[in-house]
Amino acid sequence: QVQLVESGGGLVQAGGSLRLSCAASGRTFSYFAMGWFRKAPGKEREFVSSISRGGLSTNYATSVKGRFTISADNAKNTVYLQMHSPKPEDTAVYYCAATTATFAGIRFNEYNYWGQGTQVTVSS
Repeated sequence: QVQLVESGGGLVQAGGSLRLSCAASGRTFSYFAMGWFRKAPGKEREFVSSISRGGLSTNYATSVKGRFTISADNAKNTVYLQMHSPKPEDTAVYYCAATTATFAGIRFNEYNYWGQGTQVTVSS
């Protein structure tokens, strides 16, 4: 069992930067691979990025590759999503998720645990 709490969302101008955090509590953080998803109004939940257990590999959606960076700090039980040069189309509620699989996939049903989400709004 693990509990996930996202933070860091808010209003940001296009071209700025924002860092989302996801703090995990409960089971040992290093036991999980982690992912970020997002859901915009009227759209389906979509994969954003993931990091494998131990941080050996990362994966990004095409739409954010080169702009977003996922990282994990096992000592702080926290995973981050650094958003560089966000665009208005990045506006969404961002969710952190954890899976017991070694490698975190891109499908939401591969994940066992979810945070409550944090709103990110990018103004043009």
